[in-house]
Amino acid sequence: MFMVRLKFALISRNFGTVTEKHRRVPSKYRSLAIGKAQEAITDYLTTTRSLSYTHAEHIATNASVSIRNLILKLDFSVPTFSKSLRKYLSYHPINEFEFFFESIGIDYSEVSEYLPDKKFFFSEDHNVLDAACALSGFGFPWNKLGKLYKEEKLVFKVTPEEIKSRLLKLKGVGFDTVAVIGICLAIPRTLLGSGELGAETRCLFVKLKRFFEEFNSDHLYEENVDSWYVVSRKVKVFYDLGCGNEEMWELMGRNKSLFMEYSEEALLKKAEYFGRFGVKKEDTALLILRNPAIMDFELEKPVISVTGMLKHFGLSQDEVDAVAQKYPYVLGRNKMKNLPHVLRAVDLHERIFDRLMNGKHHLLESYSLMDPDEDLDREYQQGLEEIQHSRTTAHNIQKLDFLHKIGFGENGMTMKILQHVHGTAVELHDRFQIILNNGVEFSKICLLIRSAPKVLNQKPHSIQDKLRFLRGEMGGSLEYLEIFPAYLCFDLENRINPRFRFHKWLTEKGLSEKSYSVASIVATSEKAFIARLFRIHPAVPKHWFERFSHSKTRYTAS
Repeated sequence: MFMVRLKFALISRNFGTVTEKHRRVPSKYRSLAIGKAQEAITDYLTTTRSLSYTHAEHIATNASVSIRNLILKLDFSVPTFSKSLRKYLSYHPINEFEFFFESIGIDYSEVSEYLPDKKFFFSEDHNVLDAACALSGFGFPWNKLGKLYKEEKLVFKVTPEEIKSRLLKLKGVGFDTVAVIGICLAIPRTLLGSGELGAETRCLFVKLKRFFEEFNSDHLYEENVDSWYVVSRKVKVFYDLGCGNEEMWELMGRNKSLFMEYSEEALLKKAEYFGRFGVKKEDTALLILRNPAIMDFELEKPVISVTGMLKHFGLSQDEVDAVAQKYPYVLGRNKMKNLPHVLRAVDLHERIFDRLMNGKHHLLESYSLMDPDEDLDREYQQGLEEIQHSRTTAHNIQKLDFLHKIGFGENGMTMKILQHVHGTAVELHDRFQIILNNGVEFSKICLLIRSAPKVLNQKPHSIQDKLRFLRGEMGGSLEYLEIFPAYLCFDLENRINPRFRFHKWLTEKGLSEKSYSVASIVATSEKAFIARLFRIHPAVPKHWFERFSHSKTRYTAS
């Protein structure tokens, strides 16, 4: 009864957000209108769609916004409202999937993302409803099924018989119904085991059984779906990082405090931080599990001196000087939250992470600036003041933060680079990421940006096409970008491709014996390029203009 009143309260609150002209239901009759609408939808689904009363009621009572929207389509009158509503439904069928997806716990603002294309009735695609009914029949809370759907849609494509079979097999490992429901809601992939229960899923449940037996030896959590769900979500953080690592499972059993004292969000945040070191996922999990005290380290707000931090980690003065000479763009200050990428930018991430893994994790907590002026760069501070007095302060600060996040320190060089990169911070991140995803090492991308900042001004699809052309048509390697970083700044269709194909044609025809580098082919000005062709043979420029040249040959770095 309490839950029903709560749903009425939620729907009533939603009515309060509607503009005055749509407030057709007086406040004292809102509960009545909501109840009548829920009854009408329940009857509609049972009579026209042959749903069981229980499942129809689940949909009607858990779709508060959809119910509100339905009510607002009608004029309200106490004597006639119920009849008007049922008459309306007779001539205006509802989008049943809209009610369904909201009812299983998907926020109404997200429902449109999941609606099937050009389908409105369960009869047009009954798989998702059948799966939901099967899960509900086993005991899954109807309004929590959205968690499953959002993470593993494939679960809702499985037949009801197969769902029941899989759930019974999971119970057979030794869990009761409540535990199976909580675990499956937390780790939806457990419902995707095929045949005789996938080997991975069975292995997971066996390990979970052992873990929970050790974990609950002191009765640390209650035996209900929510408790199983909360703890299982925390287990999932580590499972996703290294599902097959035996040491990880052993350490999880020993570190009960991790699962009792810290939220899933806190665990994910720490895992994400150490994941930015670019190491294996399971090593990230092991670092936290071996050193649970690391969860209390403040790794977001502290300011660091990059050279001071390197010395703190044990680098000699000669090593620090070598870093400063090769990677001057990292010097100055930065934030502790950017440390993993600072270390990747100077190619020291694996070495420092090994130190953390081998008992030196406390170095993260024991570091502090030597004095308030340590490593303050005056040129950087001057540039920052100019930004703060500009018309686009927020935009430039966001771009600057992006550069700091990938390892560029608070120094004058970073400020100079900032002047040449265009786009939002999100766009810059996407462009950086596409280069990284193509196999260019993190530190080498930073060197590219230092040498040719306008690399970051290219669109992701353009960067992808140029890298593909370099490795494919040109037969080159990514290492060539170290020699000619500006390659990524030139137009592929109007510059790189036609010029390369023409030089290739000249070689095949025996007209040119000299082999030109990619930089020489691409970066040469149009005037110098034509002059070179004329030196090869006076008739060659004519072939270039007639067969290969585009009407617009341009440099696109801006």
